[in-house]
Amino acid sequence: MNAPMPTTHDDLRDLHDLPSYPKERDDYINPARALLTGPPISPLRFAGGSTGWLVTGYHEAREVLRDPRFSAERWRGDDTMRPVPESVRRDRSSGAGSFLAMDAPQHGHYRGQLTRYFTVRRMRELEARIEDIVADQLDALEAAGKPADLVRHFALPIPSLVICEMLGVPYEERELFQSVAARLLRQDRTDAEFVAAKTELDTFLRTLVEAKRKDPRDDLISLLTAVDELDDEEIGGIAGLLLIAGHETTTNMLSLGTFALLRDPEQLERLRADESLLPQAVEELLRYLSIVNAFPVRIALEDVVVGGVTVTAGQSVAVSVPAANRDPALVEDPDRLDVGRPRSSHLAFGYGIHQCLGQHLARIELVAGYRGLLRRFPGLRLAVPPEEVRMRSDMVIYGAHELPVTW
Repeated sequence: MNAPMPTTHDDLRDLHDLPSYPKERDDYINPARALLTGPPISPLRFAGGSTGWLVTGYHEAREVLRDPRFSAERWRGDDTMRPVPESVRRDRSSGAGSFLAMDAPQHGHYRGQLTRYFTVRRMRELEARIEDIVADQLDALEAAGKPADLVRHFALPIPSLVICEMLGVPYEERELFQSVAARLLRQDRTDAEFVAAKTELDTFLRTLVEAKRKDPRDDLISLLTAVDELDDEEIGGIAGLLLIAGHETTTNMLSLGTFALLRDPEQLERLRADESLLPQAVEELLRYLSIVNAFPVRIALEDVVVGGVTVTAGQSVAVSVPAANRDPALVEDPDRLDVGRPRSSHLAFGYGIHQCLGQHLARIELVAGYRGLLRRFPGLRLAVPPEEVRMRSDMVIYGAHELPVTW
């Protein structure tokens, strides 16, 4: 930790046995200790074999994420836990409409078509429907009998139903898009598996967009078909991004947040005693858990100095959101879960132009979900020892594959 750090690309070439990004978390939930004990920016070996930089400091992370000299275009660089697909490198694109991996002004062109549909006001208009969906899934969880898998019967259906209704995607097709998402987010998926999964999703959404053009309804995909600047391929790309991001992230926050609370009875009882803490608790769980495990990655378009280190043009920089959100520069005693902690400027939803478009929706879903569990199941507890919970260390979005609970 105190050794002199290389500051140029040439210095990096001479380094041997560079660390890779750690896949496993500490005690199921905490970032790997190596992420919390090193300097705010340090050398890292990326999945494709290149050498670049790992950012774990909060201020340094914000600096990288807001600086336009760092590109979000994946084809330019390397990734942390899996190589960038060859099809992405060849086409220099993650797909039409997939603005998460685009820079300005192209990014703004696509995001600008969506912003008005994700305002705080519009999301609050959905609260009653979300409460109904939560109530239905609480019934489903109870009907499943004890023990039940919280992921399957509660955490996964809630955001899946919400995003399907928003987009106009038939919920009966959920097995298709949930399966595709699982394959795309695996850390060990091959290029061939990536292409096959993406092709399956693209075909499904393109057919859906064509149907919406012929028979538009009151949903987001239908509304986008009326935008002259967008063709069917672009609308499908936007829909695919929202569909996967809209259910994978909230699903894992609901399940991992429940897991964290069940392992911390003191904090769980604070919430049971005072539901008014729930909005603060959601922000704290977002910070504390940081399910965006090993990205975002940015690529330097020119030489940039970050935290006293020169990142040279073409190098990849991985921002560890879990580590940055545990930086004492953000909050005091960052390794402690405190459901009453005042809201912090955490990076769970990113920062800069790529900050999560659906963050207001996610907050509403999380508050409703946790509140429903607290009220319906006062005796909720793990049905297996923590070490038997199968964690998503093999996935880009962290969480639990299953969470057996009883009550």
